[in-house]
Amino acid sequence: MEIPLLDDIVVIFGLSIAVLFIFHRIRVPAIVGFLLTGILAGPHGLGLIKDPHQVEILAEIGVVLLLFAIGLEFSLKSMSQIKRSILLGGSLQVLLTTVAVFFIAMQIGLTSGESIFMGFLIALSSTAIVLKLIQERAEIDSPHGQATLAILLFQDVIIVPMMLFTPLLAGATGNLGESLLVLVAKGIGIILLVAVGARWIVPQALYQITRTRSREMFLLSVFMICLAVVWLTSSMGLSLALGAFLAGLVISQSEYSHHALGNVLPFRDVFMSFFFVSIGMLLDVGFLFQQPGLILLVALCFLALKAGIACFVAFLLGFPLRTAILVGLALCQVGEFSFILSRTGVEHGLLAGPAYQFFLTVSVLTMAVTPFIIALAPRVADAALRLPLPGILRSGWHPVHGVDRARKQDHLIIIGFGVNGRNVARAARISGIPYTILEMDPEMVRTEQAKGGPIYYGDATHEAVFQHADIKDARIVVIAISDPAATRRITEIARRLNPKIHIIVRTHYLQEMKPLYELGADDVIPEEFETSVEIFTRVLVKYLIPRDEIESFIAVVRSDGYEMFRSLSKEPTSFPGLKCHLPGVEIVTLRVLKRAPAVGWTLAQIGLRKKCGVTVLAVRRNSQMLSNPDGDLRFCAGDLVVVIGPPDKIARVMGLFDNPEDGSD
Repeated sequence: MEIPLLDDIVVIFGLSIAVLFIFHRIRVPAIVGFLLTGILAGPHGLGLIKDPHQVEILAEIGVVLLLFAIGLEFSLKSMSQIKRSILLGGSLQVLLTTVAVFFIAMQIGLTSGESIFMGFLIALSSTAIVLKLIQERAEIDSPHGQATLAILLFQDVIIVPMMLFTPLLAGATGNLGESLLVLVAKGIGIILLVAVGARWIVPQALYQITRTRSREMFLLSVFMICLAVVWLTSSMGLSLALGAFLAGLVISQSEYSHHALGNVLPFRDVFMSFFFVSIGMLLDVGFLFQQPGLILLVALCFLALKAGIACFVAFLLGFPLRTAILVGLALCQVGEFSFILSRTGVEHGLLAGPAYQFFLTVSVLTMAVTPFIIALAPRVADAALRLPLPGILRSGWHPVHGVDRARKQDHLIIIGFGVNGRNVARAARISGIPYTILEMDPEMVRTEQAKGGPIYYGDATHEAVFQHADIKDARIVVIAISDPAATRRITEIARRLNPKIHIIVRTHYLQEMKPLYELGADDVIPEEFETSVEIFTRVLVKYLIPRDEIESFIAVVRSDGYEMFRSLSKEPTSFPGLKCHLPGVEIVTLRVLKRAPAVGWTLAQIGLRKKCGVTVLAVRRNSQMLSNPDGDLRFCAGDLVVVIGPPDKIARVMGLFDNPEDGSD
């Protein structure tokens, strides 16, 4: 029995693999490869796909899973932090773009209804493409990533009123006011449901499910929650993508969000490929070649117009020029929801046949160049900053205040107040270390300043910001932001302004280490590998590897570029047969150093059990194991002593086996 959908899936996967393999060799983004696959396989190409509608259904699943995964990584607290960008930034971007396109369309002879509708179409950007690219670049938590996400979320919501308003633009009668009131009531109901579900219902339900230790039940429960919220929002007239994002937010409030994300990611990546392929199938190559000059010119105009407006909106929100440019270039394309809205326009006569194909061709082209634009955006922003621009344009509307008019000395500068920056600041505060935080999120700065924290608004890619932070008198700067290009620039500026300062940089990926070291960083901490080091360190502790050897192991791993190919010693020093999971006690292996106080003393003379409450289980001397030693055993330098006892008491006896001068051999 022939299954047409199965034939289409095999064609898409086979053609995608071939195209992606070639594109990988020539270093072209995978998204462009999927778009080309859709062009080749679609009805305007080789005609290999028999039922494009079925592929579109799979594509919608991909968008749902993408927004669901983003919601899982987000939280209601994070949403509250960007509410200003959502409401003010999103509304300004849509309004200004619609008005600009309206006046342009009126000049070329379109009616007022057609001009407004064209403004609706151009105002929307591609949530799927932009968020996927930002996620891949690990910039979703950066200031421009948060601002971009906020505006995209507003666009996903505003499309519903746009669709309700479209028939009125075509002259159809209808009660728009009543429809909008119903829509607002539904929206408030969904928000309340999400809040209640995230706070009480979902965490308790997932807790009971995880107690069963059934992977299948957990996976089904996660997808059921996602699809239930998606169905609810869809039945109320809202978009599937918005429902998926809200479903992710609901689960993100529980402690099971990371496990749920790990289960969703493989499905998301597969179905997202169908989305990009379906977009590619919309492009009519024949139509493109009929008037390529005009189509390319219009596409460039759309890109420039949207980028300029989004950049201006980000600047109005208080972001510095560099962040505003990154936001503008990320939102410059036409989005996938414009295709859905365009079909409504065709049904009501607002978009005729040739005009519809012209719009599709231009839109697909803007989406195809988006990966290249986002990749080049940091260079464009850096080039713009080299122009002789006013200070307020460079730094945004929020001025950079001096750290203290009494200059700080020997202090710590923290760039970025995300999770890592927050933890560093907390440790500095507990330790009594003076510190200053530089952050580019105006809302976060305002909130933390109200609490009395030494946090100031400013883009550290500008020298003036660092000078206000008294970098010349600082001892250490910690760079903990999620923008690789900005991280490199900040590192270079910090080293140039203060050659003696110690620079510690947090980065996501190993390949970022070498460029950062070359720019002057003293320590580069790649998150993905430091997590592995921490995990394996704890494994070694449980296998009773001596602490000095663990520290040597960590040093070798880091100096070897985290390759972990070297061994510390040919002779193992672990004792895997010992039981090290006793409640309330710890088993530790201590090495007796050359000048340690215990050298030459017997076990009875030291009295570890009587005086310190610690018991010696075994002593390893050279290759000989001395189990349950008696009181006459005399300690020698190099012995490995296995002790058991409460952790606090073991900590007290460590000094008996260490070098009293410096603790080294």
